[in-house]
Amino acid sequence: MHRLRTTVARLGPLTAAQTAQSLSQPRLLALEGGLRTLQPARRLNSSVAAEPFLNGTSSNYVEEMYFAWLENPRNVHKSWDIFFRNANAGAPPGVAYQSPPPLTGTSQGLAGVQALVGAQPNVEKLVKDHLAVQSLIRAYQVRGHHIAKLDPLDISCVDFDDAPCTVGFQNVEISHYKEHLCNLNAEGFYELAESDLDKVFRLPTTTFIGGNESALPLREIIRRLEMAYCQHIGVEFMFINDVEQCQWIRQKFETPGIMRFSPEEKRTLLARMIRSTRFEEFLQRKWSSEKRFGLEGCESLIPALKTIIDKSSQSGVESVIMGMPHRGRLNVLANVIRKELDQIFCQFDSKLEAADEGSGDVKYHLGMYHKRMNRVSDRYITMSLMANPSHLEAVDPVVQGKTKAEQFYRGDTEGKRVMSVLLHGDAAFAGQGIVYETFHLSDLPSYTTGGTIHVVVNNQIGFTTDPRMARSSPYPTDVARVVNAPIFHVNADDPEAVMYVCNVAAEWRNTFHKDVVVDLVCYRRNGHNEMDEPMFTQPLMYKQIKKQKGVLQKFAEKLIGDGVVTTQEYEEEVVRYDKICEEAYTRSKDEKILHIKHWLDSPWPGFFTLEGQPKSMSCPSTGISEEELGRIGNIASSVPEEDFTIHGGLSRILKGRANMVSQRVCDWALGEYMAFGSLLKDGIHVRLSGQDAERGTFSHRHHVLHDQNVDKRICIPMNYISPDQAPYTVCNSSLSEYGVLGFELGFAMASPNALVLWEAQFGDFHNTAQCIIDQFISSGQAKWVRQNGIVLLLPHGMEGMGPEHSSARPERFLQMCNDDPDVFPKPSEDFAVRQLYDCNWIVVNCSTPANYFHVLRRQILQPFRKPLIVFTPKSLLRHPEAKSSFDDMLLGTHFQRIIPDDGPAAAGPEKVKRVIFCTGKIYYEVTRERKNRGMDEAVAVVRVEQLSPFPFDLVKAETDRYPNADLVWCQEEHKNQGYYDYVKPRIRTTINRTRPVWYAGREPGAAPATGNKQTHLMELQRLLDTAFDLEAFSGKL
Repeated sequence: MHRLRTTVARLGPLTAAQTAQSLSQPRLLALEGGLRTLQPARRLNSSVAAEPFLNGTSSNYVEEMYFAWLENPRNVHKSWDIFFRNANAGAPPGVAYQSPPPLTGTSQGLAGVQALVGAQPNVEKLVKDHLAVQSLIRAYQVRGHHIAKLDPLDISCVDFDDAPCTVGFQNVEISHYKEHLCNLNAEGFYELAESDLDKVFRLPTTTFIGGNESALPLREIIRRLEMAYCQHIGVEFMFINDVEQCQWIRQKFETPGIMRFSPEEKRTLLARMIRSTRFEEFLQRKWSSEKRFGLEGCESLIPALKTIIDKSSQSGVESVIMGMPHRGRLNVLANVIRKELDQIFCQFDSKLEAADEGSGDVKYHLGMYHKRMNRVSDRYITMSLMANPSHLEAVDPVVQGKTKAEQFYRGDTEGKRVMSVLLHGDAAFAGQGIVYETFHLSDLPSYTTGGTIHVVVNNQIGFTTDPRMARSSPYPTDVARVVNAPIFHVNADDPEAVMYVCNVAAEWRNTFHKDVVVDLVCYRRNGHNEMDEPMFTQPLMYKQIKKQKGVLQKFAEKLIGDGVVTTQEYEEEVVRYDKICEEAYTRSKDEKILHIKHWLDSPWPGFFTLEGQPKSMSCPSTGISEEELGRIGNIASSVPEEDFTIHGGLSRILKGRANMVSQRVCDWALGEYMAFGSLLKDGIHVRLSGQDAERGTFSHRHHVLHDQNVDKRICIPMNYISPDQAPYTVCNSSLSEYGVLGFELGFAMASPNALVLWEAQFGDFHNTAQCIIDQFISSGQAKWVRQNGIVLLLPHGMEGMGPEHSSARPERFLQMCNDDPDVFPKPSEDFAVRQLYDCNWIVVNCSTPANYFHVLRRQILQPFRKPLIVFTPKSLLRHPEAKSSFDDMLLGTHFQRIIPDDGPAAAGPEKVKRVIFCTGKIYYEVTRERKNRGMDEAVAVVRVEQLSPFPFDLVKAETDRYPNADLVWCQEEHKNQGYYDYVKPRIRTTINRTRPVWYAGREPGAAPATGNKQTHLMELQRLLDTAFDLEAFSGKL
């Protein structure tokens, strides 16, 4: 009822005396769900009874008319225009209303109205000035961060042009403000004059600078906006679409006096600054010539991270998973994760012997896992810092995947108990595309972790490259704007501002479960590393840095000056921490062996023995019962939900599956279904992701059924295998390989009791994720003693479809295998399992659905975890011969590393003139050609299903079986690609180099395949001719 009168009253002119009087009355700030609600500031003298049109629903109509008039007086009838002009001039509503002039009539009424309006000539200026002030407030909110005092070196200004801008105001005079405010607002200064500085203006609901006051003089409005947005904190948030979130941020930064800390909090902050600074100084004293990538110049990072962890722990977070680059890593390990100092210091000892588990990594790449009591929250919290390579930002999606997995296993669907914190460098954050890929996973249903806190250590330099050469955007953090993440820039030389911003960031994450970025604007006191000379390339910057007083010294002087601590207390705290470091240094000298397992970031308690070894060196049968095969097959060929309408084409596919089950055979898709379903029934979580993985690129999988009549209604039959089964997750990923593969790797890292698979849309797409494959999957266990059972499904095969999507580049995976081609492994009872345990990953190219079924189940049933690379078929998905009987999948059966010839050649081995070794799809083309040529007795065909580790023992058995035959490796790939260079020396080692290993395949080529279908067929026929020409290699050495 009072809304219109309140609106009118708020626009009315107030004197300073009236303002003071109104402020002495009970005031109006009430927070409801983060939004501010304004109550009437004053009432009009006339009674409501005298103004019946302001009662009831009429007031809504009047208010709508008023807002239309504010936008443009011509939007309303002339009588409304006059009424609102008079009301704004101070007339009570009963007087403000004037009857419109009669249609025929006299001008007397109109003249009277005009006289009343004319008595208040400043109404339009009043409205305009209020709009100007509102726009001014918004300008600060939108662009205040451009002129905040963010750079501790004071040598640059974050702005959109190259012109230097003066920061800060000493005198509240319009001439001093004008240039500054014009920077905030491209439209100019809204015609506010110096005479307006002491004029009082009503504050809009979109600001909290008033605190308990509803109106302020312009001078005070500007001063408070300066304090909120233009000091040591710059806030970027007005691009966020959500009004509630914007209001929340405004309240956190605009409320007067909100950034205050108790003396105890300041003393804690000082103690953390001492630890951060003195740790680096201790390392510099003891090992001045060692690389350590110290934190000097951004020592406030340590209290920043500890503040985030403290606040998050108070909010219920039980586990924090962190990823970071090398700069400051040792300091974070020591003072955040709380790794024992002597374990860190002994890493600098060049005489330290390495333990025999793996090849290890440098100290500033290692990770750590630690559970401890948080003293602020009095709750236990688990800290995990992920090991990572030098490839900056590569660890980002890995951290997210591990975080998602821990949330999944804890049932933490909203991310309230497990969270991730990612640290970045400024150059890498702007330059590495994986940052963008990881951000775009942040709100996807199967990938979200409920918000990540990103902390950018903004050195304002990348190795030797200036920001102006390193990015096109004003800030290194601009990539975060794509997901509406607020960005808090803060001067890292102001520890209190850093602490406040980190508190807000942790609260934001806990409140909205969205990403947030803290940009610590700092500097790098040394070069890229301690041995590097930065003056070569940044002479002026480093002259300024040499003059720069350390942040600890400045902060200590401030607290001593404020009486928070005494000089003696400060010096005692410094001595106390120095003593801790010295004692740890003494203990570190007793360390003789470096154990990499002490730096494990993802332990699997209970999976290994206490010494970290497998509990056995045997693998049970990977087969399952006939009954289980039938049950899973029936689920795979049905729709478990009622009244669910599927596509007609899918009905035919399910009917085909039912026919196969009744005939006790399965194709590739059904074999995969059997493997997944049987593991789920045993309580093993299965997660499959990739581009279009739900249906399958080649429309063969169909693990998610879509109702044809109800939008977004889906059915996943795999989750109907058994009442007490583990859940099945299958998800289409974003169109990303690098980010998604890294995510799935992290997911697989969290627990050994899950089968995690990533499927490339086509095998050659894996090369955009090459960094994850090279730096994590291939070498992760050797570097970090970290096992991982991730499975890569890479569609591969020469189908005449051109050079793209033909080859999954098997030669690259085989090149990175760690088995020795010149050494025949020592025979033993557990030969096959021992080979698997010693290898860095397993590479297979299965030719039957049964073998695919077995190799997937073996991933879980073997007593350790290794990455598995599977070159999956395309045409074989529907090949009539590429089917397996249930007999090959029953209890007692195993994965076949080699599938020998079981035809006439095997019955008469002495008559065999040639043994063709091959792998994958080419087997079906070779056997068809052999049959067409009538050479079943003269040529034996042996399939090598497991390429690495190489099955030396089984290959030897095959070569010994056919003593009179020459040996040929046949492949459809080009000679410089595929498997030939890998298998040839290993077969030669198997036979003690007594026979040559000939080649039948395509000639060397630059591209994986031809783009011409006819050429493709000619090449195929040529290699088959070579394979079956028994005289092809006669006379050759």
